[in-house]
Order: sequence, then structure tokens, then C-alpha cells
Amino acid sequence: MGKKTKKENDAPPKDVFDPVAIESKKAATVVLMLSSPEDSILIKGCEALYKYAEKCDENKALLMELGAVPPLLQLIMSVEKTVRRNATMALGVLSGHADVRRLLRKADCIPNIIKLLGPEEETLVHEFSSLCLANMAQEFIAKEQIMENDGLDPLILLLSDSDADVQRNSAEAIYLLLQDYSCRSVIRDLGGLPPLLELLKSEYPIIQETALKCLISCTQELENREAMREIEGLERLVDFIGNKEWEELHVHALLVMANCLEDVESMELIQSTGGLQKLMAFAAESQVPEVQSYTAKAMARAARNSENCKIFHEQDGEKTLIVLLEVENAQVQTSCCQALAIMAENPLCRSTIYEYDGIGPIVKLLTNEDGDVREAASLAIANLTTALIQNCVEVSDRNGISPLIELLSDSKEGAQANAASALTNLATDEILRTETLGKGVVGALITPMQSSNTNVQSKALLALASYLCDAEAKTQFRGLGGLSPLLKLLQSNNDEVRRAASWAVVVCASDPLIATELCKIGGLEVLQNIQQSSTKQNSFSDSALERLLDNALSAKYALTGQLSSCDVITDGFYDVGKMRPGSKFMTLEELSQVEVNQKRPILLVNFTPSRSVPPSPVPVLSDSDVKQDSKTQVSGRSSRALIKGAMMFANRAKRESKKEREERELRERLEAERLEEQQALLAQQPPAFEPPSDPKLEEYLNDVVLHIAPLPTTREQVVSLAQFVSDKMGGSIERGQLSSFSYELPISQLKYDLQSNVIQIGKVTTGIHYHRALLFKALADRIGVASTLTRGDYNRAWNVVMLVDDESVEGIAPRFPPKAFIIDLIHEPGRLMRSDSSDAVTYQSI
Repeated sequence: MGKKTKKENDAPPKDVFDPVAIESKKAATVVLMLSSPEDSILIKGCEALYKYAEKCDENKALLMELGAVPPLLQLIMSVEKTVRRNATMALGVLSGHADVRRLLRKADCIPNIIKLLGPEEETLVHEFSSLCLANMAQEFIAKEQIMENDGLDPLILLLSDSDADVQRNSAEAIYLLLQDYSCRSVIRDLGGLPPLLELLKSEYPIIQETALKCLISCTQELENREAMREIEGLERLVDFIGNKEWEELHVHALLVMANCLEDVESMELIQSTGGLQKLMAFAAESQVPEVQSYTAKAMARAARNSENCKIFHEQDGEKTLIVLLEVENAQVQTSCCQALAIMAENPLCRSTIYEYDGIGPIVKLLTNEDGDVREAASLAIANLTTALIQNCVEVSDRNGISPLIELLSDSKEGAQANAASALTNLATDEILRTETLGKGVVGALITPMQSSNTNVQSKALLALASYLCDAEAKTQFRGLGGLSPLLKLLQSNNDEVRRAASWAVVVCASDPLIATELCKIGGLEVLQNIQQSSTKQNSFSDSALERLLDNALSAKYALTGQLSSCDVITDGFYDVGKMRPGSKFMTLEELSQVEVNQKRPILLVNFTPSRSVPPSPVPVLSDSDVKQDSKTQVSGRSSRALIKGAMMFANRAKRESKKEREERELRERLEAERLEEQQALLAQQPPAFEPPSDPKLEEYLNDVVLHIAPLPTTREQVVSLAQFVSDKMGGSIERGQLSSFSYELPISQLKYDLQSNVIQIGKVTTGIHYHRALLFKALADRIGVASTLTRGDYNRAWNVVMLVDDESVEGIAPRFPPKAFIIDLIHEPGRLMRSDSSDAVTYQSI
């Protein structure tokens, strides 16, 4: 046997490349590897890019600049599962960068990404493809593309996936898609509500929170709320809220509940199952302020519906909210006050809140440091005091008037408006109105009148009108300079403000001094402009103009040329002649300061002699003054009002604690300071202008009262008074001789002697129609003879009286109705002419 020799190894094939282990420390190199045809290199490259991109946003931006996105978009469609998975992971992480998402939108890759959500793909592919869609859905355009490519359906299916990350990403993507309202109906049709409710059982709070956020958006639509009832979603929400383990998520669940409870059907359902009681009990027992606050908000939203409000009332919802008011948290207090304000719109709830002693805690919040709390509390008080006097009295008993007055100058405009509304409600009671006036409410209302907010302006004006029915309040308002802001608001472009200002003028212009002052500052012209405007004119402004003229007869006669028998001429009336359209009506004080001219003189009627000492302005009533005044006016009040006042002060003393008494005393000191300021302003007012006296006219009146007033019939009084006036004004004038009757020269002499254009009517001894008609009207009004005064053309003026036939014949009853007669004061003084006769027509014209 020969010796064995060693067999040599076969040489490797010449066409096979030996494997090379590739390592790279440069991201750019790995990006280049994505173009390799070998799957192993692609797998490693995608994995390396995923890890690199996951570290920070700067890495994501760098990979995008290196061109990693286009090859990854190709690789997510690879037939090799591992390549497809790793590429999807890298792309999902990269999509977290805004610039990458912009590039992805341009690449139109959403259809391919949606395909990766299919059931044949593995979990990691689902996780990162859903992450990519969640990131893309942050932009509106991407949302449209996802919906157009039916991306919502596979996302809903993934909500039931066993992997928590898949659930989270899918829920996040769905939440972002739901921001588009059109998606909310699609998710219901695709059966997306049940899996969202199932996610509430997840052990991961982030998934539960995302699911609740989706449900918040879904339940904003009516049909989705109906679907929630069908799948017992309300019961599951109540159970979720009752679980203390998920306390941090209760706020989101309450928001879902708030949406659902807007429907009466949902309220009835949750009430029938006992869920409503559980919800309110949980809120009362919870120690989390946010939960308490959002529970109150949910109740407030639901209570906007009257039927829901009744259900809450049946479940003692008011009591729950009153209990929550004691929580020392501004957010809770604000929400509870808002809810109580909404419920207080129901009269039954207003009474219930009073019975549960809910007004006291709300009044305390009127002085809270937080502006939102003050605003919400003032709204609650405004609604609680609407048309319910017992609540108004309770607010006073709880020392709530002063805080309400202070809120009129609050930094919160809503608080100002609410306080004005509440004060308006208090003014419906006589005792409360007097008490509120004594605290300086009139002066305080001037501040909100000057606000730039139209709601505040209108509410303040309505409150003002409710207090200006008192004569003392009118004096305060005028003395404190409130007429100028009122006139400014009368010119507002806001209809509501203009109407409220007109109503305030209707109330305050019943005072002749205020009416005169309004005319002085241009109120007459403003109201005339409003009346002539096709857009601003309204019934309130018409009433304001009418009231103003009724109490400023000088302006009325100048403007209309007519005084009715009801318009009684008083001291200070003056005739300036016919007023030209658009001209300003001047006061007597202004006219007295004009230099003597050749124009028609101003005729003044003033029976009262001048006083040497001008009257001092009436001071603002203090609290003690109000009480003293109430004692002196006992006879004028009803027994009901007296009993109510006694009970009000007794209850206040009984209920006040030491702390409340100290707070009240502090507020009273502040009130005293405010009243002193108002008194100082009133004291600075210049004395009122006094018209010059007219001793001759006073003599005329004494003669008329002595000799004419006692006459047995009105007809005799009229005839005698006409003859009396004619005698004092130069006697009768024959027909045709009027033009030669010299009256102008004596009057010019009077103007020169008095150095004034204003002439007292008693000083006129030669007068024609308009002199005699004015004197007749002034004297007739003093002895109770009803007479009109009408201005005609060319210095004509006449009086009309209403007389019955056969008034002076004994044994014959007078014939009614009375007939109108014009009195001749010129040619045959005392002659009575039927107003429709030719003689009367001749008398009225040249």
C-alpha cells in the first residue's frame, strides 16, 4: 500500500465576493446604504437611522437634509417584512419633525402609510404607521388626505389591538381627525364609539385620556350623543367618574358628560338610573377643585335647557352647588355661581336657593379678590333678585347693597353690568330703594355710564331710571354732573343704549330744573335729530322728547307754538318767539347775558319775588338721614312696608357674625367717604339763576284772585279776565286800527331801561295779540281756568277755552259736550267766538 498523501482544499469560486462586515459612524453613509439592493444592509441601515432619529429633533432634521426620506418611502412598500418594518419605524419617528411632515405631504405618501395599517402587518408596523398618521394629522391638509383615503376605518380597528402603543397612536390620530366636524359623523357610522369607551378600561392613563378627548369631540354632535345612550355610554362615564383611581382623568370625563347632558333624553336617562345623584354626591365629596369646578360647569351647561333645569331641581342640584360655594377655590366658586345664575332663571329655583340660604354665601363672594368670582357672583345675584322681593330683602339683610354699588366701578365690565341689573331689581321695593339711595347709588351709576361697553351702559341707564323716580335722586344726579354723560349716551349708535337713555330722560325730565338743564346742554336738539332719523327714531325717544317739552314749557312753546290747557305756566316761563329749525334753544340765563338788540323781546312770566339768599343744594342722604326720614314719613307708608323694614333690620342684627359686622363697618366707612365726596361736589355747584321779579304781575294776580276767581261760572271768569288783560295792555283797539297801535316804541324803551332783552310781562302796558294771550294764559292757569295758548303768524296768538252752552241760565242744565271758543282780547275784549266761526278765523290772521 502506498503512502497516503494529504488532500488539498478546493479553491473558492472566482465569481463570489467574500462577505464584508460594514460599520459606519456617519449618518450620511447609512443614508447611502438605503439604496443597496441587499436586504441585510437595508435592514441594518433602517434600524440605525431609527435609533439615530429617535435621539433628538436635530438628528431628524439632519437626516431629512441628507435625503433619507425618499428612500424610506420606497422601503415601506418593500416585499421583505423586516425591511418594511424597520423603514416604517424610521419614517414614523422622522415624522415628528414639522419639516419632515411638509416633505411627506408633497410626496403624497399617505395612501401607502394607510396600507401599512392592514391586519396582515405585524404590531411594530402598526405602531409606527399609526404614529406617522398621528403626526401627519396635525395639519388640516393631511387630515383631508387621510379621510379621502379611508384612513379612519383601519385606525378604529387598531383601537382594539392588544398593543398599548398601537392603541395610543391610533387614538391620538383619531382625536386629531375629530377636530374636523365632518369626521364626527363618520366615526359613528364606522362604529368607533364602542372601542373608544373600551379604552377607558386601559391600565395606561395616557390612553384613557386620549380616548376621553376623542369622546369630548364626538359628543358635541347630537347624533353621537344619541349613540352614546344606546351603547350605555352615560352609565360607563358615571362609573368612571366614581372610580377614585382615575381621579386625574375625571375632568375629561365630566366634559364628555357635560356635552351629553345638554339633551333632555340624556338627563332623563341618567336620572332614572340613579347616575345623576351619584354624580352630584361625588362632586360634593371630591377634594379635587378641578373636578368640583367641572361638575358645576356640566350642571350649568345642562341647566340652560328648562327641562334639564327642572330635573336638577328635583335632585336638589341647588343644594349641591351651595355646598360647593364654601370651597376656597376661585375656579370652583366661579363655576358654582355661574351654575346658580343659570338655574336662577327659573322662578322655582330662585325660591329654593333662598330656602337653602344660598344668597348669603354668594353675597360674600361679591367682595372676592378674584375678578371672575365677583363677576359670576354678581350675575347670580342679578338673576336671583329678578321678580322676587324676598330675595331682594335677603340681599339687603346680608349687607349686599354696598358691595353691589362698589361693583359699579369694578375692573370687570361684566360685574358692572350685573351689579346694575341687581340694583335695578332692588329698586322695585320702596324701602330697599330708599336704603340704596342713601348709600350713594346715583353718583356711583355715573361711572358705568361712561364705560365703553354698550351692555354696561344700557344696564346702568336702566338702573338709573329705576332710582330717578325719587325727587331727591334727581337733585343728586343733576348736581353730580350726570346729565352730560346721559346726553352723550342718548346719541349712541347702539339701539339698546339709546332706548335706555331715552327712558332715563323720560323719568328724570319730570323735574323742570333737569328739563331746563337738558335743553341748555343741547338735549332738545339731540332728541329732535333722533325723531327725524329713520334708523334711530323709536317710541322711547318720542316719549323722552314729549316729557322734556312737557316740563320745559318755554321750549315747547318755542318749538311747537302750542300750549294745551294741561300745560300750566309756572314762574320762569318765557316766550322767545318761534324757534327756527336747527337752532339751539337758549336758557333764560343765557338770554339775559345777550347784549340789548333790535330783535323781538323775550317775555318773562314770574309771579314770585326774588330771594336774597339762593337755596343751598340738597345734600346726599346719609344712612342715618334715611332712617330719620323714614320715621317722619311713617304716615305715608303702608303697614306692609313698615313690617318689612323692621324685619329687615332685625334679621340683619341676628344673623351677623363678628367678622361680618367688621366687614359691614368697613363698608360703611367707605360709604361715608363716598358720600362726603358727593356732598363736596354738590356744594361746589353754582347757585341757580333767579329770573328778575315782576311786582306788577304779582299785583295783577292779587286782583284776579280777589275779583275774578270768585265769579260763579267759568264763562264769566273768562270774559272778566279777558277784559282785565285788555285794560292792562292798552285797552281795546278798533278794527283796522291795529297797525297804528303804537306798542313797539314803549317796549323798546323798556329794553333800554332794563338794559336787557328780557322783559317781564307785567311791565308791558301796550301789548297786542301775543302779549295779551300770554298774560291771559298765565293768569288763567293761576285761578284754575283751563286755557290753551297758540302762536300764529305775524305776531298773532290766541287762547281757546272749552265752555258749555246755557251755563249761566238758572234752571237749565248745561249742554255737553263743551265747545271750543276763542277769546277776543283786542277788539271787543271778552267776546267769545266759536273756534270754527269766520270771526275766529279772522281773529287768527291778518
